[in-house]
Amino acid sequence: MPGQILVFDIDAGHRLIRKIPTFNTPADGSVELVRGIALDAAARRLYLSTVQRLAAIDLASEKIIWEKTYDGHCCDRFALSPDGSTIFAPAFGKPRWNVVRARDGELQTTIDIAGWPRQTIYSRDGRDVYLQSWESRMLSVVDAKTAKVVREVGPFSNFVCPFTVNRRETMAFANVDGLVGFEVGDLRTGLILDRVVVDPAPDAAEKYECPSHGIAFSPDERELWVADGVDNRLHVFDATAYPPMPSKTIDVRAQPRWIAFSSDGRYAYPSSGDVIDASMKKIVAVLEDERGNPVQSTAMVDVSN
Repeated sequence: MPGQILVFDIDAGHRLIRKIPTFNTPADGSVELVRGIALDAAARRLYLSTVQRLAAIDLASEKIIWEKTYDGHCCDRFALSPDGSTIFAPAFGKPRWNVVRARDGELQTTIDIAGWPRQTIYSRDGRDVYLQSWESRMLSVVDAKTAKVVREVGPFSNFVCPFTVNRRETMAFANVDGLVGFEVGDLRTGLILDRVVVDPAPDAAEKYECPSHGIAFSPDERELWVADGVDNRLHVFDATAYPPMPSKTIDVRAQPRWIAFSSDGRYAYPSSGDVIDASMKKIVAVLEDERGNPVQSTAMVDVSN
């Protein structure tokens, strides 16, 4: 039985419309843990990473073009370059990043780095790559052409968890261990600028690994959304001010571990499977499979025509 990508129609109330088969499930029924997803809209390619492999899928034929492992394993949350040529993929369980040629999955080089590599963000101009490792208090900035670390941001107050960067790429907004909220690092100087605490009871947050495990700007960058895994909420901040100011709290059905947006900014998608109208700040749908079971995932992408 192969693993599957679930395809939902946004304009039809987020109804499940088909499934795309991926990798064969082992005979014991175990399922590979999906960690990352990226889209090359121009090439109509979808890239998918699991703890075992990295793969490219052609969206026209819905067939796997290539799949690779690196030292028998693969990758956490990777990033695809803006021109679609290169993938920076954190090795799952090893202190390094794999730099991969996107057209065929061939390994080009590796980057050794401290900690447990987790998340990657490419700069909009393709010049820099931002690398985050858990069990590290630093955020690394890599020159995409040379694949060398050129500076580090931090130290943050604790291990760095999910992060995002502003549009001008002057600041990084990062969740950190033991905090519901985020800290802000200067991407140019490497200094830590601010700490924004949502939960006034730190003892509750300290019981969780990365109690805020999700942070994202709305596409227009007017809002910053932050996950709260202690109370199963999303906190929305007014990002037109600095530091961003709290404006709204939204309860969700399950612990949010990631936040994504539709490309037009109409909807927010926490990993809980709730579909949130980003303007009204209300849940308007729930992602469900063909049996009506709720679907939860941190790997979601909007494939617009």
